[in-house]
Amino acid sequence: MPTKVSAVHERIDDIPVIFALLLKMRVIELIDQHFPTNGDRTGLSLGQMCATWLTFILTQADRRLNQVEPWVAEHQRTISQCIGCEVEPRDCADDRLATGLDYLSVSENWGSFETDLNRTVIRVYDLQLGRVRIDTTTASAFVTPDGMFQLGYSKDHRPDLPQLKANVGHCVVSFQFWSTESLTVRRPYQSPDHTL
Repeated sequence: MPTKVSAVHERIDDIPVIFALLLKMRVIELIDQHFPTNGDRTGLSLGQMCATWLTFILTQADRRLNQVEPWVAEHQRTISQCIGCEVEPRDCADDRLATGLDYLSVSENWGSFETDLNRTVIRVYDLQLGRVRIDTTTASAFVTPDGMFQLGYSKDHRPDLPQLKANVGHCVVSFQFWSTESLTVRRPYQSPDHTL
């Protein structure tokens, strides 16, 4: 007697990749740690719901709350596998997302959250500086004449376009190895902010 096989087809697109990055960054854990809820929540935790919502925003380029629940229904198995628990579409209903925004709007919690997230994401190396280089670039835009960008001297020889001049600084260090050859390594941007 042949066995009956049932198959479910579901597009996964880039959902597992985004969830893997959010898990590696500890976003779910840190949101749950720094933004406590009232304890009445069932289903997904605040961190799991926010990670699902962020994944929706990044995959669909859509920030509307009322579109998340049907998207979760379409990708329920994939999201459940990525998070590691059963996900129901109602876990990301627009009213639950709005309540989640209320929890995230407590500004006193953001400093500690950002500090812990930066410790997870940013690597700071104590390298001996050889020299500092500053590179400049410009970006042009079509904006209103009375806006933030004003017309002036254009490095791109386009006096009709407002432009933004940006400076990027990076430190260069040299290491000596067994031979006399040296390797140049660039140091990532280090903010003087206390969150590092």
